Amino acid sequence: MPEPELKPDVTSLLRKLGEGDEAVRDELFTVVYQELRRLARRAMQSERANHTLQPTALVHEAFLRLAGATDIEWEDRKHFFAVAAKTMRRILVDHARGLRSSKRNGGTRVELTPDFTLTEANADDILAVDEALGRLELLDPRQSQVVELRYFAGLSNEEIASVTGVNARTVRRDWQLARAWLHSQLDK
Repeated sequence: MPEPELKPDVTSLLRKLGEGDEAVRDELFTVVYQELRRLARRAMQSERANHTLQPTALVHEAFLRLAGATDIEWEDRKHFFAVAAKTMRRILVDHARGLRSSKRNGGTRVELTPDFTLTEANADDILAVDEALGRLELLDPRQSQVVELRYFAGLSNEEIASVTGVNARTVRRDWQLARAWLHSQLDK
């Protein structure tokens, strides 16, 4: 019976890439593609149906930015996907800024469902959430990271706990506090 083929370790591929071994870039992309695609689909769930940026394009753009980042010392797989979530957030925000043709209407309210998906997603809403997350990051970086991983990457509490190094109960508490704070900021 043939032995099952083992997938290369993401951490070792990241380290090789960080050391300048460009030959591992394609191998790394093959290994992380499905997980990045899952993150991109989750990140795009709250976007409008006819969004001009598709999950595949988001994956490719995020990977190009991540693989080309020479200033990041990759720790491990978890670190890679945490940075991937932040990168996808940046791409979506940059895309929203590019599409925004007028200033935000002061009377428009960003509606959030209990699971924090935008019910009327548009460029202004993405920018409002991003700006509020920036303010939250100054107050509580971990809560900001929890929101980013949950909202932009769609990770579960357990997955977020694994990435952040805290337990799932702490993640739930951070999520509740951050969501309440964000609602207060976005309802202004």
